[in-house]
Amino acid sequence: MIISRVISKVRQALGQTESAGDNTIQARILKRQEHGISRDDISENALKVLYRLHKSGFQAYLVGGCVRDLIVGLRPKDFDVVTDATPEEVKGLFRNCRLIGRRFRLAHIVFGREIIEVATFRGHHQSGDESKHEKLGEQNVEGQIVRDNVFGSIEEDAERRDFTVNAMYYNIADYTVSDFANGMQDIRNKKIELIGDPETRYREDPVRMIRAVRFAAKLDMSISDRAAKGIHDLHGLLANIPPARLFEEVLKLFVSGQGLKTFQLLLEFQLFEQLFPQLKSHLNDPHGRERKFIEQVLTNTDNRINTGQRVTPAFLYASMLWYPLEEHCEKLMQESGLTRHDAFNIAMNDVLHRQIQRIMIPKRFSTGIRDIWQLQERLPKRFGRRAYQMLENPRFRAGYDFLLLRGQIEGGKLLELADWWTDFQEADGNARKAMLVALREAEGGGPRRGNRRRKRRTQPASQ
Repeated sequence: MIISRVISKVRQALGQTESAGDNTIQARILKRQEHGISRDDISENALKVLYRLHKSGFQAYLVGGCVRDLIVGLRPKDFDVVTDATPEEVKGLFRNCRLIGRRFRLAHIVFGREIIEVATFRGHHQSGDESKHEKLGEQNVEGQIVRDNVFGSIEEDAERRDFTVNAMYYNIADYTVSDFANGMQDIRNKKIELIGDPETRYREDPVRMIRAVRFAAKLDMSISDRAAKGIHDLHGLLANIPPARLFEEVLKLFVSGQGLKTFQLLLEFQLFEQLFPQLKSHLNDPHGRERKFIEQVLTNTDNRINTGQRVTPAFLYASMLWYPLEEHCEKLMQESGLTRHDAFNIAMNDVLHRQIQRIMIPKRFSTGIRDIWQLQERLPKRFGRRAYQMLENPRFRAGYDFLLLRGQIEGGKLLELADWWTDFQEADGNARKAMLVALREAEGGGPRRGNRRRKRRTQPASQ
């Protein structure tokens, strides 16, 4: 298998050497004063899992992003545990455990809204890794891992990690950190370095390319030259990733509080066009309205996230796909002679259908996307009761925010319309009536006459 053939390259990247009698890598053990991690900063539920595994005779470590974030002074969103216990053994220790996954067999231990993910040490794929019932490890013809339930040692697990800063293990037994890949040094050097041969590792899992970008933006680090070259050469492999998996991965890119910087790095490495193919021709001009619009949306999103406010994926996707929608709508009107209303509805379906071929968007979000788009067609129609009814629409605020951003980028009548809605929301009852009267007069309709009741016509008596 491909993985087993590159173990020596992996060890070379880890800065380790092999000896005739020992094929395992050695970790640098960091004591508490060297890594600075305090148990006070670790989730109580993660500690419960770690201690129960340890007291039951198993090895138990925090691993990956949570260890990295604790070292650099960030608050981890999730705490992942790795152990030598199999998923079934983990389930036997925790009544609140459920086993998930086919490609990667994992244990999820549920504490209310918090889930502690527990994985078994991964091993290397060998040609004989088969059981009577299933093949435990499998790769496709392009080298991508499609099943990975080969278990091994902590040293093998470290060799299987993606980046050096993620190959550090916090040991609950003695509170040390095992650093297998010089991750601490790369943190000091502010560098994202890939473990092993870039082509092999990116082929195993192309998602590692967008993870490299996400970590670089989040941690304010640079991607090493060797890791970056691999991304430039292999970014097209992202087309092989199932759309359902990409939804969560892409969401992480833009809701981390560094969405703008992440977007700029995705463009630099030609990854954004792999995720949003319909936008490829819209972002060539760095000063174009399409790029300015997306950058403003992401700037606002970053501000909301960093001040503790909520964001919805529907708004982000509606923003990303707005200009492809407008372009497709205009094309349908010109080529097919459709009305604006019909062309717009067909274009919405077409644009969303094309996007979900690359990134699956759950219905609860695709419905929100459609609502935001449709409001852009309805917000210009303000006469009579429509303006009041619009304020009662549950999606009004999202649609208005979207319109306001469009107005700020494009100006002109669009900005005037957005400003009108801003004033209308803030006005009292009499002021709103006056605004609607002034609007009708400005449109040339004159003051609206009151409805007069027509007299009921009586039938003549039959003769």
